[in-house]
Amino acid sequence: MALDNKIADTDEARQIAAMMERARAAQAQIENYTQEQVNELIKAMVWSCCQPGVAEGIAQHTVDETQLGNYDGKFAKIFTKTRAALLDIIDDVSVGVIEEDKERNIIKVAKPVGVIGALSPSTNPEATPVIKGINAVKGRNAIIVAPHPRAKLTNKMIIDNMRAALEKMGAPADLVQGIEVPSLELTDELMKQCDLVLATGGPAMVRSAYSSGTPALGVGAGNAVITVDDSADLDDAAEKIRISKTLDLAASCSADNSVIAFESIYDQLLEKLVAEGGYIASKEESDKIEAVLWENGALNPRAVVLRPQVLAEMCGFEIPEDRKFIIVPEEGVGPDNPFSGEKLSAIMAFYKVKCIDTAIELTNAIQAYQGMGHSCGIYSNNDDNILKLGMGTKTSRVMVNQPQAPSNSGNLWNGMRQTFSLGCGSWGGNSTNENINWKHLVNVTWISKPLATPKVIPADDELFGDVITKLK
Repeated sequence: MALDNKIADTDEARQIAAMMERARAAQAQIENYTQEQVNELIKAMVWSCCQPGVAEGIAQHTVDETQLGNYDGKFAKIFTKTRAALLDIIDDVSVGVIEEDKERNIIKVAKPVGVIGALSPSTNPEATPVIKGINAVKGRNAIIVAPHPRAKLTNKMIIDNMRAALEKMGAPADLVQGIEVPSLELTDELMKQCDLVLATGGPAMVRSAYSSGTPALGVGAGNAVITVDDSADLDDAAEKIRISKTLDLAASCSADNSVIAFESIYDQLLEKLVAEGGYIASKEESDKIEAVLWENGALNPRAVVLRPQVLAEMCGFEIPEDRKFIIVPEEGVGPDNPFSGEKLSAIMAFYKVKCIDTAIELTNAIQAYQGMGHSCGIYSNNDDNILKLGMGTKTSRVMVNQPQAPSNSGNLWNGMRQTFSLGCGSWGGNSTNENINWKHLVNVTWISKPLATPKVIPADDELFGDVITKLK
């Protein structure tokens, strides 16, 4: 097969070029599908993986292969999250005219991008291919998924299910493909040859996506910081912090990495967190965790996303079997205080502040170290504090009185878009702040008709007002 002169003549380049050729042929077959046909395809894709009897097998296989997270977390993602993601987009108009702006007399028409190159992480390999897959096909695109090597068999199982479902619906299976033996070289080639990269993974992989020469949608690093003020329902806050911190053994980048408590409720909240299963680490135990959880300033991949008892044993001490997460009292921020960063572990730093202003200052300091632009949260019944936090933090998402990890990426109890790809804006080095969905995976043509009444530039005194006088 002759390769485009922009494509290197390597085995990896040829393998990806062959996949791209099949993907482009498949995408061409559905380019003129109706909205109803597209919706039937994405329903089939989700059902092929979330149906009873199948979801359980995928959840267990994911845990067995990756050795990350737990069965309950994986099952919730493949059984419930994929359904919720389908529900979130099924009624959206993604074919033909998707919007009419009558005031500006503009009609917007959606058109496919072509072939999406999607990166899938080891922490969410069970639902990521499904959710990225249905968002791609919703826009009448094809998709090729590059999995993390630690989850390659899980990815193949899910891709195979969706391919079989597409064929049964009369569509080409090659709308959805996966790299079966992943490597950095293959992933790099995919990013170079596809039409748009949808990158979910570590910072290095996202940077690689942005430097691939292909338009890319990347995500920033997580390091969620949660504030609890003096108006919060502390029982509710403690329960939801525990839910978020322990979901899938903290595999989520949105898990509560640091909790900031007003000093007036600090002791009460700490007591309630212990009642929810928290274990307060001593200074000696914290030092032991630090020595194991980080290696040369980076997270030790062998020590993350583990039961706290397993991590404690690795660190040379024991915690009771009923403890669900570890609390590390903290004061500092930055490289010399690594607990202020993302931990991918059932461990949270616990800070004390005087008021909302110091909470905002501390949140920004923590996220200037790691996680800028990703997300923060607040437990509060004080609307002034809630708005002040939202206004004062450099963040794309603020979850209010909700467990952060299952809420940031959309859930049935909020209006956030359902996804596992969270844009972090310019703060996180990303092109968007949004929860990435099908709308980011289409091109839009703007059809502009003349206005019924043309706009008229008003007189200078009306347009510029007092500015004219002030500039004299």
